Amino acid sequence: MVTSPILSELGTEILIPICAVIGIIFSLFQWYLVSQVKLTVEKPAAGDGKNGYTEALIEEEEGVNDHAVVQKCAEIQNAISEGATSFLFTEYQYVGIFMVIFAVLIFVFLGSVEGFSTSSKICTYDATRMCKPALMTAVFSTVSFLLGAITSVVSGFLGMKIATYANARTTLEARKGVSKAFIVAFRSGAVMGFLLAANGLLVLYITINLFKIYYGDDWEGLFESITGYGLGGSSMALFGRVGGGIYTKAADVGADLVGKVERNIPEDDPRNPAVIADNVGDNVGDIAGMGSDLFGSYAESSCAALVVASISSFGNTHDFTSMMYPLTVSSVGILVCLITTLFATDFFEVKTVEQIEPSLKNQLIISTVLMTIGIAIVSWIALPSSFTIFNFGAQKVVKNWQLFLCVGVGLWAGLIIGFVTEYYTSNAYSPVQDVADSCRTGAATNVIFGLALGYKSVIIPIFAIAISIFVSFSFAAMYGVAVAALGMLSTIATGLAIDAYGPISDNAGGIAEMAGMSHRIRERTDALDAAGNTTAAIGKGFAIGSAALVSLALFGAFVSRAEITTVDVLTPKVFIGLLVGAMLPYWFSAMTMKSVGKAALKMVEEVRRQFNTIPGLMEGTAKPDYATCVKISTDASIKEMIPPGALVMLTPLIVGILFGVETLSGVLAGSLVSGVQIAISASNTGGAWDNAKKYIEAGVSEHAKSLGPKGSDPHKAAVIGDTVGDPLKDTSGPSLNILIKLMAVESLVFAPFFATHGGLLFKLF
Repeated sequence: MVTSPILSELGTEILIPICAVIGIIFSLFQWYLVSQVKLTVEKPAAGDGKNGYTEALIEEEEGVNDHAVVQKCAEIQNAISEGATSFLFTEYQYVGIFMVIFAVLIFVFLGSVEGFSTSSKICTYDATRMCKPALMTAVFSTVSFLLGAITSVVSGFLGMKIATYANARTTLEARKGVSKAFIVAFRSGAVMGFLLAANGLLVLYITINLFKIYYGDDWEGLFESITGYGLGGSSMALFGRVGGGIYTKAADVGADLVGKVERNIPEDDPRNPAVIADNVGDNVGDIAGMGSDLFGSYAESSCAALVVASISSFGNTHDFTSMMYPLTVSSVGILVCLITTLFATDFFEVKTVEQIEPSLKNQLIISTVLMTIGIAIVSWIALPSSFTIFNFGAQKVVKNWQLFLCVGVGLWAGLIIGFVTEYYTSNAYSPVQDVADSCRTGAATNVIFGLALGYKSVIIPIFAIAISIFVSFSFAAMYGVAVAALGMLSTIATGLAIDAYGPISDNAGGIAEMAGMSHRIRERTDALDAAGNTTAAIGKGFAIGSAALVSLALFGAFVSRAEITTVDVLTPKVFIGLLVGAMLPYWFSAMTMKSVGKAALKMVEEVRRQFNTIPGLMEGTAKPDYATCVKISTDASIKEMIPPGALVMLTPLIVGILFGVETLSGVLAGSLVSGVQIAISASNTGGAWDNAKKYIEAGVSEHAKSLGPKGSDPHKAAVIGDTVGDPLKDTSGPSLNILIKLMAVESLVFAPFFATHGGLLFKLF
């Protein structure tokens, strides 16, 4: 007996868009507050206390007049912003061509399933009803693919814009103390987090309602065509992540190796020709790439849940409120994150350096606790007390409290993964301190310790993912897994805010160094940046954990849609798929690592050339040629992002067409299993090496002092470790989670085509 939920259909239709609009308004308000920090030198009127310069600076700059500093900061910010914008425009031109080609492919492949016929067909899961023709599913899948792609690109671009807007403002606020700088950096992160979460939700919701006008009662076809939205989101994220990752790391490795190791000048020194490219890279890789990535995860987990729900009792009885449960969870998530953000900016003020990291960690804890209550309420009002979920050909009876546990287990698994990541990558704990200590005997021992730390850090996250999969699958089959992934991503606005905070404070430190500000200001921005490094690692942990759950859910939806009842590992068709799938993440990592290496090589040669040929560069009397370095990074990343992207996008098509759906299901399972392990270990190894270097540089404890100062042999060993870890943590690691999800969502979109026309080789022989 299926009852109806407490929340009416009208209630759902009001709740979801209103939450999204509140999210957008909140992010615009945060942006307004950030914009109150002025980058011009006019002194405000005497009465203007709080935000103006009349509040005495905590200390006057030694020998630097106020005018010159603000001017210099504005110039540097401008250079970074221009570099990032021009790179993204170049990247989007290439990606745009790809989008058009792929959209045509989707239309042709899906349209050919029924031979481009325009007559209605009998529904797959309900033989008594007629469904819309496959040709229309092809048209609408193509449209939703383009919508997802455009939303993803816009998300990344807006994130980059706000980050480059806020970096110099954070530097200027650091003159008034840590607390002011922290609030500007955090608020800017929140702008990105809320804009992205609300945009993704709103566009998806509007798309569903527009498609419903045509599809009417045929919900199976409607939600099949919505899967294109997830594919569009993730395919853009792949290019954003790989391209941005290669860009940022080529510049970073080049700047570090020549600047710190050979020339012994500090990080972000204006004499270093690669310094602008390095700071641009933080914005295009960590911000634009991360934004598109998490948007992709969010879109896909929603799509996976909706596809499974459309062939369950929600879809069969046309219960709109229950059907929209995934979107209702996300909209409550926006409200929860909004309250959580106020804890960092308004309720508790960060006064000292020691309070920065706990304040960011509390964001995660508070949002998780509040979200648990939010999910309980949503599960109670937006779901019937009992319903059935499609489970590989049968319908499984599920209670609403079981679905609450599925979402809850995903949410808490995310928190656990976040904290384990933090333990292994923050220099407040022994793992990173051990890595720093191993630098005494040189770079080789540092590399050995770092690799061991990365491999070890995989253990607990994998158990957390495994337990959440087991619990959610036992309760609600593949739908349970999909909503568990949504649970992990339900606090995406907070997750993105603390994630975007990292690169913003990193840039702020760079600007302080380049503008020649005093040592004390650099210390403050360094403290903000060290906390940002850890939160970036936590953000990557979330992205990888949710990717594992999302791709499993998509895998389930693919298996349902391709009408496979069981996937038997013992059949050779499936087993060869498993082996090849498990190999793909290694092939992909090899490509991205080598691309970074090749680009870094060009960068090192250029930086050396400038130091050797420009007279007066080391003395600081001549200016370096920043533009050439920016151009090297841009050209390399655009050229090098295409092969890894093609590998991921073409594999499912080739395997599906030549070997059929069973082999493809093996490939998906294999890539999921090996990709998650490599992604977690790569991100954590790189994060640990980076923070081991910062631990030695900061020299806070006696132990750290014994390894330092900057320029000592242990410090040089730490810099080499950090340089090796750069492509691991910022290119290969984060791109792998997109590889896992993207292959699964692509297989799901093309499933009807593979099921009808795939497996050519096995048909021939």
